[in-house]
Amino acid sequence: MKVLTACANGSGTSLMLMRTAKKTLEKMGFNITQCDHTSVSEAKGTARNYDVVFTSLPFVKMFKDVTDRGGEVIGIKNVMSQQEVEEKVKASDLEKKFLNK
Repeated sequence: MKVLTACANGSGTSLMLMRTAKKTLEKMGFNITQCDHTSVSEAKGTARNYDVVFTSLPFVKMFKDVTDRGGEVIGIKNVMSQQEVEEKVKASDLEKKFLNK
């Protein structure tokens, strides 16, 4: 599964979110083949190449094209919270798409 995290500038918040998301997804049994972080402005052009985009809540609507093509966009409030990431992943279709349970 290819994962992208995005924040306003593409450095601090997206890096922390990438680490949290990757660790949580691997713990849940997902096979992460690529995991990157970037700014929202850059992500808008590259997000179509990823299976899931994690971003701060205010930016979720900017990735409508990802959901239109069947990808997942997950808004996160606390980028350090593995619990929040896990809850949001379970509420999405990621498990159905990528885990054989």
